[in-house]
Amino acid sequence: MTSKKILGEERRKLILSWLKSSTAPITGNELAEKTGVSRQVIVQDISILKARNHPLLATAQGYMYIKPTQEEQTVKQVIACQHTPEETEEELLLLVDHRITIRDVMIEHPIYGDLTGSLMLNNRNDVIQFMTKMRDTKALLLSELTEGVHLHTIEADRMEHIEAAVNALKQRGFLLN
Repeated sequence: MTSKKILGEERRKLILSWLKSSTAPITGNELAEKTGVSRQVIVQDISILKARNHPLLATAQGYMYIKPTQEEQTVKQVIACQHTPEETEEELLLLVDHRITIRDVMIEHPIYGDLTGSLMLNNRNDVIQFMTKMRDTKALLLSELTEGVHLHTIEADRMEHIEAAVNALKQRGFLLN
């Protein structure tokens, strides 16, 4: 824990620096501990940085800085899926096993319209941590609000990986046609 509280702009510069240099997400609690402030102050700092157009992403694993080169080197596709909550882990593992990064999950809510949750899952460990957190918090999946129907933005370094993953989802019966 930092012995002294780091104030305002200096803290936001540090947070941005740490996120830019990290290859893995950093949790709000970690950032709070490093800067000597509460997690809620970090949430506010992230909001301020996002409002200044810094490409920050909040995921279940923590905060990430999205480097432009990551975006330029990947192929993206949106896929529509449907399955039961119990099949979620199988779907996610199937995707990451095909070298896919699952950027998000989206649903169309009858009141709120499109709702998107950031995921940024790209390996089995990410999926296991996500599913453990879902079980531990007893949170509902977004897809539970839409009878299992949901979209994912997926990405990979080659289109062949996406095609193979989509084919595997189709064979398993998870892909909506």
